[in-house]
Amino acid sequence: MERGTSRTVAEKLDAADPLAGFRDRFVITDPELIYLDGNSLGRLPAATPDHLREVVEGGWGGGLVRSWQNWIDWGSRLGARLADHVLGARAGEVVVCDSTSINLYKLAAAALDAAPRRSTVLIDAEDFPTNRYILQGLAAQRGLRLHQLTSDLDDGLQGEQLRSALDQDVALVVLSLVSYRSGALLDMAAVNELARAVGARVLWDLSHAAGAVPVELAATGAELAVGCTYKYLNGGPGSPAYLYVRRELQAQLRQPVWGWFGQREQFQMGAEYDPVPSIERFLVSTPPLLSLAAIDPALALVEEAGVERIRAKGLLLGRLVTDLADDWLGPLGFRSASPHLPERRGSHVSLYHPDAWRICQALATEAKVVCDYRVPDRLRIGPSPLYTRFTEVWDAMDRLREVATRRNYVSRPADLTRVT
Repeated sequence: MERGTSRTVAEKLDAADPLAGFRDRFVITDPELIYLDGNSLGRLPAATPDHLREVVEGGWGGGLVRSWQNWIDWGSRLGARLADHVLGARAGEVVVCDSTSINLYKLAAAALDAAPRRSTVLIDAEDFPTNRYILQGLAAQRGLRLHQLTSDLDDGLQGEQLRSALDQDVALVVLSLVSYRSGALLDMAAVNELARAVGARVLWDLSHAAGAVPVELAATGAELAVGCTYKYLNGGPGSPAYLYVRRELQAQLRQPVWGWFGQREQFQMGAEYDPVPSIERFLVSTPPLLSLAAIDPALALVEEAGVERIRAKGLLLGRLVTDLADDWLGPLGFRSASPHLPERRGSHVSLYHPDAWRICQALATEAKVVCDYRVPDRLRIGPSPLYTRFTEVWDAMDRLREVATRRNYVSRPADLTRVT
């Protein structure tokens, strides 16, 4: 990529962008608004409203309960598409269901039950809060030792830290492939190999990775994973999550929430719980069908674009952010708060500034740039390759420079709001 601060550089990248046409397949109600928060909530695909209307009016309204003949295995069908096009998994290893947190709890509990002679759980102390809270609860309930590894806020967890903490007492390691705060990207294959060497299992959170970076669950020997569908997969706010269990492990694990959607001969209404031997044993109950349906057209866009092309553009977008930040923002109190090498990041970049929260507010209200803030002092910039233009990134960084130069953010409240 040509290095430079001229907007012409971004214009050339847009002109050569093979994914440029995908932007028109999303709902963009305000062309002047620059949306750089796709790592938190993806834009609405243009095909989604009509698809949902058909499900509501044709399926619910017309077909009524008879529509369950088509709906009943929708989570498995979507899971198969995720496995094939996004997660690098094999058929029958992924199912869409519940939320990321519930799925994390189910798989973590099942993995711990399968390792009764081990008493240590490893987590990243800087991982997403819910992940830490769930493991804190499981460890407290079971009398396990929870070892929280202190990772660098900017560069993430280092391999040597993990290696030194792994021993024969470790039952489970829970990590995010891409750090929610800094975007730091872990080496999945290397981590899996380290854990296998001591007989521990790794449970991956793919929420900030899926649909943005290539994931190879099968090839890297991954055993367990969860993730959401509302970030780079654009499934909508609170859309159902997914879980992955390696085929060879499925029949060995029994999740803690026994429900009729995981039951053998479901409609026989059996007296005793007898889970199916396949990935569906990790299902619990009737899915939120309308939310599930919204994933279908969104996933079609990712499938068509291809994760490799999405990743290639994501690397260029991230580099443009960091190049402009390096050239423009250092004297204004900013510094990069993500790994320096683009290949060591997901698709979002964080910038440190002592007034990051107030700057984030000013950007949204005065400069029409939507990104987000993460404690303690990070401005998180998340261009989504399917619909973000390079010129949007250039313009956003230019507006950020203007806000920081004029210091009009100082009048903004310092106290955090409920949503940041």
